[in-house]
Amino acid sequence: MNKILHILETVKDPEIPVLSLVDLGVITDVVVDGDTVLVKMTPTFVGCPAMDYMKAEVETALQQHGYKPHVTISFEKPWSSDLISEKGKAALKKYGLAPPPDNKLFTDLEILETATCPRCNGTNTELKTPFGPTLCRALYYCHSCKEAFEQFKPV
Repeated sequence: MNKILHILETVKDPEIPVLSLVDLGVITDVVVDGDTVLVKMTPTFVGCPAMDYMKAEVETALQQHGYKPHVTISFEKPWSSDLISEKGKAALKKYGLAPPPDNKLFTDLEILETATCPRCNGTNTELKTPFGPTLCRALYYCHSCKEAFEQFKPV
């Protein structure tokens, strides 16, 4: 199983190439039966345009290592930002995206009003718009370092 997870960690999110699908938490189940690997993936949101691409990348990575993949997209277990690993949160920050706050579901814009700046760790930040370049990101401005940044929304 560790070998399979290591292979899957090489598959990166196409929008955030420093983040593996494992660390993003979209790989929600893996079952190994001989050389057949059953993988369930849960999108970060319904209608994610990258899911078919990510599914194909998972299949290719497993095939390159001699496995017969069977990858399904499932909504059995809803994805939440709590599924992002600590390694994934660190990768988001290093990439310049503020990771979502811990254990907070996105139910009200109030929790999005401030975020910690991934560049200077400042908290004197302001939400500019909850609508970023993708549905899972919001745009902020840091008054400390005078830089704009994105935060991965808590959902």
